[in-house]
Amino acid sequence: MTKNIPQHRFNLLTDIADHPMTKKFLSLKAVFHCLLALTWLAGSSEKLHAQGQDFRAAIGNPPIGPVAKGNTLQLPYITWGGDVATFHANGGLKTSSGSIFQKQGLSFDMKAGDDFSQQIKDYMSGKSPFLRGTFRMMGLASEIIGKDPRTKGVVILQMTWSAGDHMVAKKGLRTLSDLKGKTIAIQQGGPHVGMLDDILKTAQLSWNDIQIIWAKDLTGSPDSPAEMLRNNPKVDACFAITPDMLGLCGGVDSTGTGAEGTVEGAHVLVSTAELSRSIADVYVCRKDFFDANRELVDKFVAGYLKGCEELLDLKHAYEEGGSAPYESLLTMAQDIYGKEVIPVLEEGHGLISDCTFALYPGNVNFFTQQGNLTGFENFQESALELAVSQGYAKTKMGLLPSGLDYQSDRFLNYLTKTKMERGERFRAEAVLEEIELLSSGGELDDKTILSFTINFEPNQTAFSAVQYGAEFQRVIESSQRFGNAVIAIRGHSDPTKTLLDLVKAGSQKGILKRSGSSGNYRYSLRGRPLDLEATRDLVSLIEAGSFDGASDHNPRETMQAALNLSKQRSVEVLKAITDYASSKGVEMDASQIQPVGVGIREPFVAKPSNLNEAKQNMRVEFRIIRVPAEATNASDFDF
Repeated sequence: MTKNIPQHRFNLLTDIADHPMTKKFLSLKAVFHCLLALTWLAGSSEKLHAQGQDFRAAIGNPPIGPVAKGNTLQLPYITWGGDVATFHANGGLKTSSGSIFQKQGLSFDMKAGDDFSQQIKDYMSGKSPFLRGTFRMMGLASEIIGKDPRTKGVVILQMTWSAGDHMVAKKGLRTLSDLKGKTIAIQQGGPHVGMLDDILKTAQLSWNDIQIIWAKDLTGSPDSPAEMLRNNPKVDACFAITPDMLGLCGGVDSTGTGAEGTVEGAHVLVSTAELSRSIADVYVCRKDFFDANRELVDKFVAGYLKGCEELLDLKHAYEEGGSAPYESLLTMAQDIYGKEVIPVLEEGHGLISDCTFALYPGNVNFFTQQGNLTGFENFQESALELAVSQGYAKTKMGLLPSGLDYQSDRFLNYLTKTKMERGERFRAEAVLEEIELLSSGGELDDKTILSFTINFEPNQTAFSAVQYGAEFQRVIESSQRFGNAVIAIRGHSDPTKTLLDLVKAGSQKGILKRSGSSGNYRYSLRGRPLDLEATRDLVSLIEAGSFDGASDHNPRETMQAALNLSKQRSVEVLKAITDYASSKGVEMDASQIQPVGVGIREPFVAKPSNLNEAKQNMRVEFRIIRVPAEATNASDFDF
């Protein structure tokens, strides 16, 4: 009877059936009928995922009404550092005298909007002309709000990029590729659904490759992803905001020990600290209100951006020695969010620091730059595809860009942080030093988010987009999503020629002896066994000069030539990728992708016995790597 039930649904039903409350209130017969119903659902022709069905069920078919009349508008906010700038611009939850918004002639009554379903109901009924959430959340609701031309969504403002959302994994999951077949806890319809979609795309996995347990709440309850990871042994990973992440593992670069409430072995698998172009926080406006109130919308957007500028100035003053106005703002945020969210003011500072503020340059870039893989058009495409594929919508009903005139005096004569200069994000020398240090210390895998390779033929130095276009596109997309991570292009060489020269040089010098028969030779160096598959030891011996001095063979020169060639290949691959991106109209940060020569140090097959095995070593490897803040160029914002 249960054979047609997906395993994760069957597991969930088993948990329900075993729960003491179930046994107290439901008879065995009732549980049996629940199981029978699930069997029928599993065999149904309706294939929409449960999360989409539940999302629409929670919203229902809300009535559409005109936006409430009056001088004061309802403005939603959510629990996020970017909304502190809105509080500042408004002077609190209600627009105060002398505030940025009041000076613009605006009046808002701000309401908590963490319940996104209720936000949508208020938006549709006309209680508020605005929606507040992430771009992907807007995409999940796009069909609901887009069926009527009055409520179709206009994206008017990008507030921030997240740098404070995390996927926390249990022991054994080291890179994104390890997620296949794993069970992940995530809030239903929340801000991390799009982040998970980006992670799966980067790892070239699908939603069918994982199992999902949907949580009702984002944080602060037993029905939240963090508590599911903590208490459910079936959960392999979860999504968490920073406070929950700290509770699970102790920090972005830490591993839980089981002490002080942490989960033993838990660690951050990926964070928006690196995946910095995944969660875009936005405001959406009803189309009917937008058309009738363009000037008001302009003032709201300009006022919010002004609030961000002032907030950042106060934040810098606080970090450099203290700022009473900034502490007052943190106190306001604490009063609004509650001490459960911000127990001490420094936690409020951390909440703000988890944001990368888009500001004026970021909005211009997001809405207008052609070829921007993390701009409006591409976010729209991925958001709608996600909504349809996961059952939140049956048809793609797009959102609209605001089309604001960013060159108007409303912005240029009012704002101060309007320069569109884009410098290099990383300090190349520091990045290369970090990669070399991690490689020599054997810690590179610990900092690797994802890796994949391409292979080449002997003596190949050119890499065409015709042959490698799919991989080039993957690198480009990864570089755009992972704006705060480095992509190392690591060239590798086959060690066969170096090994041959080592054996011949050692034999000629009389320090290397061979015994055994062909195909089963054994070697000794100065009377001690020498393993030709122990690449690291062999490299150390060569570098120490142990085989120097032979008349006809010099493994040191051979190894150096292989290193030089591997670096040359990595440089050629980088040039090919850059040319490919340029042909697609995509602007890349030259400092983010670094070519590295590895030579023979990390072979797949340490002692090849044929050409096919040797070819496995002839490869160029792409690694998405976390690097420390010291390797980046500090900036107020990064667009």
